[in-house]
Amino acid sequence: MRGMNGMALTALIGLMTLGSPGIAEAQTASTDTTFFVTSVGSGKGADLGGLEGADRHCQTLAEAAGIRGKMWRAYLSTQGANAVNARDRIGRGPWQNAKGEVIAKDVADLHGPNNNITKQTALTEKGELVKGRGDQPNQHDILTGSQPDGTAFAGNQDMTCGNWTKSGTEGAAMTGHHDRMGLDESPPAKSWNSSHATRGGCSQDALRSTGGAGLFYCFAAN
Repeated sequence: MRGMNGMALTALIGLMTLGSPGIAEAQTASTDTTFFVTSVGSGKGADLGGLEGADRHCQTLAEAAGIRGKMWRAYLSTQGANAVNARDRIGRGPWQNAKGEVIAKDVADLHGPNNNITKQTALTEKGELVKGRGDQPNQHDILTGSQPDGTAFAGNQDMTCGNWTKSGTEGAAMTGHHDRMGLDESPPAKSWNSSHATRGGCSQDALRSTGGAGLFYCFAAN
């Protein structure tokens, strides 16, 4: 009887394996991920340790989720004499989320009207939804420091929280809405990368007060 039970158990395991292709497919889709929203921020508001620290955060989260063999870059601009455009540091595309959904085929598509960034597609590295407008808490403010075309802001007005090094009451950062929703139907309210600046500084509390959590976009650049 024990022998028959063992054979039955072996057969059952085999049937379960054959009948559950979704498990293997999910693992494959995860390794193919080339775009995500960070599931957590730095914990220090908009102080991300500069671009280097932000890139490292993307890399760490991706590898912890089992997405390996890629070079990750944060979608963030910086200002000043050596300004960096977010659009210039994320590679050529195409990019897809953890479920294999393509969010843009190239840089022009990403910054055009037909990109596929929505609340349903702007997933974390774990393939999870990010809370948006109507959820508690609302976390749809995604740090970018960028204009709608993905370029840096000129002038002296701080839009990057000191190039991602400030976490106090000074400075501000431009954010986008990953869920493409705002207080009205205006283009900024629906912009994924350039909706409004933070208010009250660059601290975690300041980011939270306008509907954010210090999250940002990550793209595989290779």
